[in-house]
Amino acid sequence: MAFNEYADYDGLGLAALVAKGEVSASELAEEAITRIEKHNPTLNAVVTKLYDMGRDAAKAPAKGPFSGVPFLLKDILGDVAGVETRSGSRLMQGLPAPADSTLTQRFKASGVSILGKTNVPEFGLLPITESELYGPARNPWNLDHSTGGSSGGSGAAVAAGIVPMAHANDGGGSIRIPASCCGLVGLKPTRARNPLGPMLGDIMSGLISEHIVSRSVRDSAAMLDCTSGPEPGDPYMAPVPERPFLEEVKRPAGKLRIAFSTKDLGGNSVHPECVKAVQETAKLLEELGHEVVETAPNLNMEMMSGAFMAVWAAGLAMQIDATAQFTGKVPGEENLEGLTWGLYKAGQSITASQYLMAVSAFQMLGREMARFHATYDAWMTTTLGAPPLPLGSVDIHETDPEKAFAPVQAYVPFTAIENATGQPAISLPLHWTPEGLPVGVMFAGRFGEEGLLLRLAAQLETARPWKERKPQVWN
Repeated sequence: MAFNEYADYDGLGLAALVAKGEVSASELAEEAITRIEKHNPTLNAVVTKLYDMGRDAAKAPAKGPFSGVPFLLKDILGDVAGVETRSGSRLMQGLPAPADSTLTQRFKASGVSILGKTNVPEFGLLPITESELYGPARNPWNLDHSTGGSSGGSGAAVAAGIVPMAHANDGGGSIRIPASCCGLVGLKPTRARNPLGPMLGDIMSGLISEHIVSRSVRDSAAMLDCTSGPEPGDPYMAPVPERPFLEEVKRPAGKLRIAFSTKDLGGNSVHPECVKAVQETAKLLEELGHEVVETAPNLNMEMMSGAFMAVWAAGLAMQIDATAQFTGKVPGEENLEGLTWGLYKAGQSITASQYLMAVSAFQMLGREMARFHATYDAWMTTTLGAPPLPLGSVDIHETDPEKAFAPVQAYVPFTAIENATGQPAISLPLHWTPEGLPVGVMFAGRFGEEGLLLRLAAQLETARPWKERKPQVWN
């Protein structure tokens, strides 16, 4: 049967319909497949179709809170046994995963039907989703603009109503950036909240966190209940939560002390629409009874930037060298984009001493943020320094990383901080430009305190709901 209201439901809403027998998991899978076939030629969100696997899962879905809900994995770390995880790179083609990742196993146990994998930039290096292998993902709100990155395909698919939520991961903002660009909820959990096994312990000294992008706060919370928790052999673990994350969504936020910033930490202005988003949200928070103070943590951003690029470049070099070691492939400009090649060569030049100094810098930043959060429950900023960029803003063929990254340095002034410190942070769709482009507002919280962020996010979702806002490409 046709289920025209499919996209009006979040994941928990669809699962409730399945539980009541009002629609079957197989019918939901077909609805999602129909929308992939309808919208993907325009959006280029889904790069690997796994329809048969998803249909098989829907015939007898796992008895989890998302039983029968259509879902998409990201083409970075979204490992499925026997299926390639290409990471948007020609170098990674022809390498099927030997096993499901632990996260994929936990997604499956939640009951979802996995129907495909989503578009990414090569190795997730950029806050846009454009690659030589896959081409650009397009934003459902305006097809000439970026979806953000690196989880841009997931962001486009969820924003367009293809699926209610999709896998995403975040090493410098890659959950929160597409959430901002696509008008979604994007929670980067605390470091080690979700596992990276069975093949990995951590990535880039803890920069990378796994989760989803979604249209509702409660879906983000409920999926974190399904996936979080350590597995044997993890190098470290996140603090144990006080209660299930979904319960946090139902609890009062309380009176919080919230800091906010309308400039980046170098004192530079962000786009006027981003300033407006933060100022309007600060006013709303005061109306909701919170104490709101305009201030910012005292962070050395020059040290932060240098440390981040050292770890990022070295981590890329490790991944490429490991691929070459295991496959015999020779990395070069014929199978890597120009930017990737340039950053790879830079990463090979990072010494062990430089790498460890960068990790030490991250730890210093973490201690400074902990001092800041001893006074403030949350820190609010715009997620990005501007609304979604036009497609083609970054030259992925440029081999000089400094030149290649220049157009996006002011675009991502905040998100990498929480990757360096390990804190949770959430982007919420609380503002749209007059042209109809989404602008996310981000809240960072104390290490281990996703619960506080989820309570606050649920309060804001009720006070300023975004559910009825629909992009140009929808359902």
